Amino acid sequence: MKGNNWLTYCLMLWIAISFGQTKSLPLADYLISIQEQFDVKFSYAVDDVANINIPQPERELNLQQTLQHLNANTLLNFKTIDSRYITVSVLEKTISICGTLVSEETNEALIGASVIIDNTYQGTSTNYNGEFNLTEIPLKATLSISYLGYQTLKISAKTLFNNQQSCPTITLTEDNQMLTEVLITKYLTTGLQKFIDGSIVLNTEEFGNLPGLIEPDILQSIQALPGVESVNESIANINVRGGTNDQNLILWDGIKMYHSGHFFGLISAYNPNLTNKVIVTKNGTSSQYSDGVSSTISMYTKDKIEDTFSGGAGVNLISADAFLEIPVSKKLALHISGRRSITDVISTPTYDNYFERSFQDSDININSNIENSTTSSDFVFYDFTAKLLFDLNKKHRFRANIIGINNNLDYAETITDSDNTTTSKTSNLAQDNLGYGGHWKAQWTKNFSTDVSGNYSRYTVDASDLRVQTEQRLTQANEVLETSIQVKTNYSFTPFLIFLNGYQFNEIGILNETTVTAPSYSRTKKDVLLNHALFTQIEYHKDNTFLRIGLRGNYFQKFDKLLIEPRITARQKLSNQWALKLEGEFKNQSATQIVDFQDDFLGVENRRWILADNNTRPISTSKQASFGIDYSKHNLNIDVNGFYKTVDGITASNQGFYNNFQYLSATGSYTAKGIEFLANKTTDKFSTWLSYTYSINNYTFESFTPSVFPNNVDIRHSISLAINYSIIKNLELSLGGIWHSGQPYTKPLEANPTIEINNNYYVNYDQPNIQNVDDFLRLDASLGYTYDFNNTTNISLKAGVRNLSNEDNVINRYYQVDPENSNNTIEVNNLSLGLTPNVSLRVNF
Repeated sequence: MKGNNWLTYCLMLWIAISFGQTKSLPLADYLISIQEQFDVKFSYAVDDVANINIPQPERELNLQQTLQHLNANTLLNFKTIDSRYITVSVLEKTISICGTLVSEETNEALIGASVIIDNTYQGTSTNYNGEFNLTEIPLKATLSISYLGYQTLKISAKTLFNNQQSCPTITLTEDNQMLTEVLITKYLTTGLQKFIDGSIVLNTEEFGNLPGLIEPDILQSIQALPGVESVNESIANINVRGGTNDQNLILWDGIKMYHSGHFFGLISAYNPNLTNKVIVTKNGTSSQYSDGVSSTISMYTKDKIEDTFSGGAGVNLISADAFLEIPVSKKLALHISGRRSITDVISTPTYDNYFERSFQDSDININSNIENSTTSSDFVFYDFTAKLLFDLNKKHRFRANIIGINNNLDYAETITDSDNTTTSKTSNLAQDNLGYGGHWKAQWTKNFSTDVSGNYSRYTVDASDLRVQTEQRLTQANEVLETSIQVKTNYSFTPFLIFLNGYQFNEIGILNETTVTAPSYSRTKKDVLLNHALFTQIEYHKDNTFLRIGLRGNYFQKFDKLLIEPRITARQKLSNQWALKLEGEFKNQSATQIVDFQDDFLGVENRRWILADNNTRPISTSKQASFGIDYSKHNLNIDVNGFYKTVDGITASNQGFYNNFQYLSATGSYTAKGIEFLANKTTDKFSTWLSYTYSINNYTFESFTPSVFPNNVDIRHSISLAINYSIIKNLELSLGGIWHSGQPYTKPLEANPTIEINNNYYVNYDQPNIQNVDDFLRLDASLGYTYDFNNTTNISLKAGVRNLSNEDNVINRYYQVDPENSNNTIEVNNLSLGLTPNVSLRVNF
């Protein structure tokens, strides 16, 4: 025993000499000395005590005092079991951390870097010395540290606590791919960010709850933004600052998409699980983009090769989906996803409500009310994506993509005549959008990079409608084929000045075909248009100033027509709280949608794509300017913007008129002007926002009388209010409501509601769009809970209800001649979605 005491004293003396200058010692070594000194045994996991240093204790401490010293100076719990054994466990507690962020290349402090706690609302930014401090951080938390032009770093909070005595220096490595700086990290809810160029970014992987939604539905989610809404609550009809849906440029990894919805507009057709970033730009668009005179919606899939296999699967009352991220090697990976409706297997209240809303004004609904007739229908949708990622080395990356979207409706109609003879006929409607894309990204030097991409998109809608009453078969087809090649170069003169140049070639062909039997009629029209474009852009960002100026030249070979389009985005910070911003752009669009007849394509999808002919259908052009002011302090963000937009070259046929102009051909314009207001307050526990948009939107058609009248989507007032609250850890509640003015419509003349022309009766309309349907009001709610099995696997359960109060909102109103009395009309009202619940169960691993 004396020998053991001698060894203990020697060990204590060695520890004292070795660490006398730093006055700290390794915990693992100290525990060994305590065991020898007091003849006790510690029970602990080696990893729990590894790399932990503690302040050197006084030499005269007894065992109890020693354990008190350990409990006070570590994040471990030392508990005596009996006179000999002591357990050591990790405490579930919060800590305070700090650090100093510097560049690995220059060793200079990084000012304004984002330090965010994963899966929470909590975070901060570095000060002018690159320093940051956070308090009450969970011990097991992981931090994401990001800075413009640098690779994002993931680091354990525990690691920073262990070194807190000196506030450790953390280095970030430069990233060759320059990204626009994040201005607001949490915009409305988690996963929504605002960039300094004014664009809004939706990060689906970190997206929080929005009222009524059970998943981050991409095109539903962006309607939370001021100036973005749908007058008929359909994502197939998103109106940005008064524009029509076809005026939005929708890109999926650079592939132009001509179709965006399942259930004919009630569900986004883009699976959010691998589409991890969506950028929405309403004005000041980068010169590398063309088309879309109203907005640009760019979707990006995950672009990093991970070391581990991961994925997920989920099911709700409409569909089931799954996705996988498969690392084949360190340089090669495959990402795949798929989703399919389950409503042909099981019928749910959600499906019934969606079906009723989608087909209420179609042949399906109308024919079901015919005497002695029965109808049945089968609707199925699916979508899929795949992406191949190959990193040749750090400087050369190759990507290949494919996306497919499909909606298919089979409709059967049976009529029994007076002789009890039964006649059965079937009809079909099929929509497909298939896209392919490839990218080669090369970093030739530290300052110079290139991006070469090629894309192909094919959209088709085919309908075959056999009408039992007339024995007439109507066959319709609309097909769009587009091929695009783009070459871009990026050169950084300095970290503050970036120069972009490029060339883009587009070939687009559109086919429209209609065939009718009894009487026989056939029409086929195909148009092709080639477009060459050069674009340039310079971006400056330093201190409080951001400026991006671009220019794009478009040459349409068929028309020998050149369009020059300047673009600008500027932001000047006046103080820590206030900033001014200015945006402006010229844009063009050659492909638009028209409505020939309201019963086209079974009356379900009555819009078809057509191509400009530079005569009766000119190329649409837009000019837009906006000016605004930002205020930000203590997580309160206030954003006010005034905008003015004019779009020339629209046609009467692509507006879907329900008035005397319905069958007239004319070219005109519309002008939208207004103010957007957004107030957003966030804390660790909740986020709440209020948005308001006031706008005036008028048509101008010189050949019509009157020549100026309200736009079909003229919504004067629109308000959105919501709150997202974390009740407890991993349990979120979201409540919200939308109110806006009713959509304009045209009434028949009261004294003479119908008019006879060539032995046919038509509705005799009054002045166009001077009436409005009742105001629209919808209340929504969502509740979501996530259970973490471990660091990589979780299961989430979410429930959502749309239209909680079951409001009968009229979203469209028009009139028909009464078939029983040709001197009268019938009012037809299309209603919004009623009270509709949905539930989802999802597993991610």
